[in-house]
Amino acid sequence: MLTYSTYLRLTDLLAQQRPRSSPAAHDELMFITVHQASELWFKLLLFELGDARDLMLAGHIAEPRDRLRRCRVIVRLLADQFDVLDTMAPADFKRFRHGLGRASGVQSAQFAEIERLSGLRDSGPLKALDRFSGTELARLRRRLTEPTVWDGFINVLAKAGFDVSSAGCRSAAYVKIAENPGQYTVLWDLMEALLDHDQTWSMWRTRHLMAVARQIGARQGTSGTAGFAYLADHQQRRFYPELWELGTRLMPERPGN
Repeated sequence: MLTYSTYLRLTDLLAQQRPRSSPAAHDELMFITVHQASELWFKLLLFELGDARDLMLAGHIAEPRDRLRRCRVIVRLLADQFDVLDTMAPADFKRFRHGLGRASGVQSAQFAEIERLSGLRDSGPLKALDRFSGTELARLRRRLTEPTVWDGFINVLAKAGFDVSSAGCRSAAYVKIAENPGQYTVLWDLMEALLDHDQTWSMWRTRHLMAVARQIGARQGTSGTAGFAYLADHQQRRFYPELWELGTRLMPERPGN
């Protein structure tokens, strides 16, 4: 008989939190739970982003907008999980951090997949091949060659009759859509949904950065990265820089400038 527990496979799921510290550090179970929960949400993000991309490649607009709106809510929830991590004092983290070895969040293949699927093409993490398993590397390499969410959006613009052959032509299209939201309501909503996804992901990065600073300060990360400095260096990356430039195009210059 199917039950709540068997449907969700709770016996297997709840057996996956296995602290390594001895004697047991109280906060390690919380640390594991937050990170495992994050990976589950990452899995859903990849599912939603992939569907949004595929729908846009097929010429749809409204459904991808809704998928991206869901992604925004998911990422906000992910950011809020740092509130739980922030209840852990640095001294409490120190009690089990040595047991992590070289395990680090920078080794999250799903995190890297989300960034590539969203639109980033930086293959930096692939240079450190020992960070990922063979299966993870295969997924990441596939992400580098398959269409992105941004590719899907450009396809939607082209199908709507806009010239997308250059950055300048695309910029003119964004301005036209922004200045005529009544005429291009769904396209405008889709552009806003893309920016919301980009912005909330940046907010998540910021919360992550602050959590790391709070716990380890300027110390090196467990994987050998520079820790806070490494994360801060990646903070300014954006999925859709062309859309972020729209405000500059729309804002009139001050007299005399």
